[in-house]
Amino acid sequence: MTQAGFRTGAVAIVATMDTKQAEVSYVADIVRTRGRKVALVDVGTSSVTAGRSGDPAALLADIGRRARASVNDLHAEGHITAVIGIAGGKGSAVFGEVVADLPFGFPKLLVSSARPALLSELASKSDILFYPTLVDLFGVNGFTSRILANAAHAIAAMHYAPQDQSRSKLVAITAFGVTTPAVNRCVWLLSEKNVEAIVFPANGSGGRKMEALIDAGEFDAVLDLTTTELADELAGGTASAGPDRLTAAGRRGILQLIAPGAVDMVNFGVRSSVPERYAGRKFYSHTPYTTLMRTTSEETYEIGRRTGLKLAAARGASHVLWPSEGVSDYDRDGAVFHDPEANRAWLAGLRSTLPATINCQEISCHINDPAFAETAVGWILQNIREGVATDENV
Repeated sequence: MTQAGFRTGAVAIVATMDTKQAEVSYVADIVRTRGRKVALVDVGTSSVTAGRSGDPAALLADIGRRARASVNDLHAEGHITAVIGIAGGKGSAVFGEVVADLPFGFPKLLVSSARPALLSELASKSDILFYPTLVDLFGVNGFTSRILANAAHAIAAMHYAPQDQSRSKLVAITAFGVTTPAVNRCVWLLSEKNVEAIVFPANGSGGRKMEALIDAGEFDAVLDLTTTELADELAGGTASAGPDRLTAAGRRGILQLIAPGAVDMVNFGVRSSVPERYAGRKFYSHTPYTTLMRTTSEETYEIGRRTGLKLAAARGASHVLWPSEGVSDYDRDGAVFHDPEANRAWLAGLRSTLPATINCQEISCHINDPAFAETAVGWILQNIREGVATDENV
């Protein structure tokens, strides 16, 4: 890997120098005219030793690992405060790997001709800024020069500054439209005590991003009020956050309060997109483009069981809060998804795997009632102040 111009505040340019030399030179010149140094990180196939050409995937993985380590070193040593990638499809995938460890808020700009689906996948994992080229990158011409110039001026104006260590406590909260009243009240109650709440939509990508930021050490506690993504992971819905959902807080050993917010539903697109195997189930059209399916007692039991298993592996204080009167706006007396039996199955599944050291507190209210938010925030505030390491004294 070729690197040059290591100076504090430099812009790293990540690109395949064997195919994007002209574009890199064009961007580098503009960045330098704006008073910034440049650090070149070559992710072209010529940047590693030959002998891996028979396995292209392994070659790209090797390049990505090497470049990731290089960029991490540049950041750790204070040499770079922004990074820009110039890439096609393969290079864009490698760029996602290269910047994976950089902190949230570190400027990451990708100029890419890759297909939208790949960019969408990258967006679900990182706070990369995207500048799609619309045309292919084959040198600097009347079209690409406009894009490259804009991107170069933009990245030259971006600087990463480490977060002030004297900041207030940060709590991550998960939300969905059907748990919004609870989330709103939690945010307000926390702010009253000078604790900042960062809200993530429980729509799949939101859960993945939250887990990644927890792993990166960004939060002091998690109020995981809306765990609906576990229902989508189980039933094949569109809002799955993957199998690693509900694991990062346990790995980091930070406080986490868990609730079954919106586990009464699985998300699909238009009605025709619902798998045939679910014919005859209870559905509700949330919007013309979103079809919700009510989870069954068997499904909620399994969601609860998996929740308990994930919490069993946690190193820090964990607490479960279960609202007996419903888990979403659609799950209350008279509402379309109201099913107390299915909700209690979640509780039974949870208790089948939850360690005795973790408390599961039942509260006689709906999840969106003020009492629920007040109880949840009360536990978070008490344990943030006390710095509890385990749940044994809750």
